[in-house]
Amino acid sequence: MSTVVVAGEINVDLILSGIDPLPAFGTETLASGARQVPGSSSMICAFGLARLGDTVRFVGRAGDDERGRFCVAAMRDAGIDTRGVLIDAAHETGLTVALSGATDRALVTFPGAIAELRGADVTDAALQGAAHLHISSYFLQTGLQGDIVRLIERARGAGLSVSLDPGFDPAGTWDAGLREVLRRVDVFLPNAVEACALAGTDDIDEALRRLSAQGPTVVIKHGREGCLALHGDEVMRMPTYAVDAVDTTGAGDNFNAGFLHAWLARRPLDACLRWAAACGALSTRGLGGTLTQASAADVAVLIGPAA
Repeated sequence: MSTVVVAGEINVDLILSGIDPLPAFGTETLASGARQVPGSSSMICAFGLARLGDTVRFVGRAGDDERGRFCVAAMRDAGIDTRGVLIDAAHETGLTVALSGATDRALVTFPGAIAELRGADVTDAALQGAAHLHISSYFLQTGLQGDIVRLIERARGAGLSVSLDPGFDPAGTWDAGLREVLRRVDVFLPNAVEACALAGTDDIDEALRRLSAQGPTVVIKHGREGCLALHGDEVMRMPTYAVDAVDTTGAGDNFNAGFLHAWLARRPLDACLRWAAACGALSTRGLGGTLTQASAADVAVLIGPAA
């Protein structure tokens, strides 16, 4: 198993589930369920890695409030090392309201302390002895953008590999210096919308090729269509696994956890994609991204001998 440092956002997810269709302004729609759970792309991935058996250290900023204490306690209960979490009394802990249907969701996020994390907050001590650094929600973490290149260079200098999930860009610029970052990471994990926006094309295969030309291993999450990556000059596709989905919140972040777990174990690319697809699918069996996360045993049962 590997030691992974996750540097990212801390927030609570308030999930309203069973919404069909998602509401438009000026209308009211009923939800069949509501639950508060630990959220954020970074936290969900960290929980997923810990559930799979990896050692996880989390670095982030939380407010001195109930939401922050809830998130930190949940991470500790999951066995995640939270010594790198900084309490920021000047900002509230972030909050995301997720409107979730069976096949898609819409998110509204109050950033709070999310935007306050800096590269210097990820200390050399936090990186020491770890194998990998994962960063999520690049576009939300505006405070990190200015010195993320320096952080990545420090991590690589300490012997860590690096992965990045850009997340959605609320500003719609799809820039913020990301191209300079992209050529420095080992693994890039966008979804289809993000990949096409960043590559400037509506063709997902072309987006994969353009982003891969920047240097990293690129894996594109494509919802019910599964996922795809470039293996040599060939596009490798992996279908999703059929499960009784309740809520898709955090499926992509659990996908990330499955891929990174297998990749750090030096499994071949097709096996990494199977692990990713399995973890993403299994996480949708309950509300939120952390309540029904896959263990390694769960993945082995779902995938079978291909695991």
